[in-house]
Amino acid sequence: MENIIRIKRAVFYGYHGVLSEEQNMGGKFEADVDIYTNFGDAATHDNLKETVNYTNVYEFINKLVIEKKYHLIETLALRIADGILEQFDKVNKIAVRIRKHTVPIGGYVDCVEAEVIKEKGEK
Repeated sequence: MENIIRIKRAVFYGYHGVLSEEQNMGGKFEADVDIYTNFGDAATHDNLKETVNYTNVYEFINKLVIEKKYHLIETLALRIADGILEQFDKVNKIAVRIRKHTVPIGGYVDCVEAEVIKEKGEK
């Protein structure tokens, strides 16, 4: 059985972007994370230790967002996906979407989004 735990629109403040202004002033970033796991036993036993603790996942993402500046949101999404697969053994597959709302492209867009989908053991 495969189940999904979703973290939707988690908001972080980071310093990611190609332009020096983006890396100095920072901006708001959002993340959606789809965690593919099997939480059947955890649900049956009502036991957090048998599933993926989404609070720990959120804290892991927050640390990654603030610890380093990346030029690309693609890089940030990949680092988050790889880190979650490595750090959380109950995660079988992960989908990470990173949205950037303040985008200096010479016109108005709501946001730009990059998505990474990976399975455990995939390079």
